[in-house]
Amino acid sequence: MGLREMKKQQTRENISHEATRLFLRHGFDRVTIADVAAAAQVAKMTVTNYFPRKEDLALDLHAAFVQRLARTVADRAPGESALAALRRGFLDAVERRDPVIGFSGAGFARMITGSPALVARLREFHEEREDALAAALAEDTGAAPSDPLPRLAAAQLAGVHRVLFNETLRRTLDDETDDEIAAALTTTAHVAFDLLEPSFSTYAVRPLS
Repeated sequence: MGLREMKKQQTRENISHEATRLFLRHGFDRVTIADVAAAAQVAKMTVTNYFPRKEDLALDLHAAFVQRLARTVADRAPGESALAALRRGFLDAVERRDPVIGFSGAGFARMITGSPALVARLREFHEEREDALAAALAEDTGAAPSDPLPRLAAAQLAGVHRVLFNETLRRTLDDETDDEIAAALTTTAHVAFDLLEPSFSTYAVRPLS
């Protein structure tokens, strides 16, 4: 990474950090772009250049969230199905207590669920993630544009992740510890993915060679 790119990344991280601090202290709806700019010591235009929507200041993992499932499928091992890769990827994320699957703390969970704007934006994230997964499955399986199977598969596979994400938020708001949440998620994830095995265990299996 060059010096210019490094400086841009530092500016972005500073804006995100200050925005999160303000949102958690005052609530998302009470903080303005001007407040964030002042705290980060940058111009309002600089904030909007990095984060075109205020909601994206609070939900700063947009790219990772939207692309996670598609990338997991793209990187799966030879002989591994899309379902098996997504199961493995989710359980690995639970082990890491990954913020992308909802491990962000009670303050963050309250901020999201307490703001209709953030709830709506998060819904868009889920829809974008499903679209990205459908595109990855279609490309991987060579499906025709008119073939609904990649879309049907993505809806069910991404749907499991949506339910599990909401379960993480719910348990966080119930003041469960990360370890308690992780244990419950592991059990629920196995049940959820097992339900999909009859339909998807042989779908989108990466060739051995």
